[in-house]
Amino acid sequence: MTEQSPPAGAGTQPSRFPHDSTALTAWLTALVRNREYGTLAELRRDRVRTNAHIRAGWFGGDDHRDLFERMAFLFALYHQGRPAPSYGHGSLGAAARRIGDGTGRGPDNPGAQRLLDRVVASRHIPWRHLQHTITRLRSCEQAPPSWSGLTEDLIRWHDRKARVAYRWSVEFHTPPGAAGTHRTDR
Repeated sequence: MTEQSPPAGAGTQPSRFPHDSTALTAWLTALVRNREYGTLAELRRDRVRTNAHIRAGWFGGDDHRDLFERMAFLFALYHQGRPAPSYGHGSLGAAARRIGDGTGRGPDNPGAQRLLDRVVASRHIPWRHLQHTITRLRSCEQAPPSWSGLTEDLIRWHDRKARVAYRWSVEFHTPPGAAGTHRTDR
């Protein structure tokens, strides 16, 4: 039997089911709004494939199923016991800037600084450190990063042109009042 080469353009076919981070966020916030605590509890079971994880994975399409399942875990972790959903805002770097206490936040807080350093130094998606960041934001009663934005950033984590870790670091260290005055798309 002879090997046949794949048809021209076979490696560039779009996914049958593209990802949709906005739809994932909408579904997750609806779970909180509708008080579907059982489903949220299932999502907090890390590394256990439940029906809720499978459903979250469908929003990731063919290529990002696992990433979307893990994002649903982080969302559910943040929202444990919360009566209202938070869509979050800003990047993870901007959110990490809100971590801290009366002695300092963001770059002025050594714990927040170490946490962000661990996140941005990782070659692979730093799930454990992301979980710790979300937990710290929750315990400091600070808003999470934009869930849709975080999902898109993690999809591009390995894209050198996107420079996700670098952008997060810049946004973490941006002085107050200077937001929007720097360019991160270079």
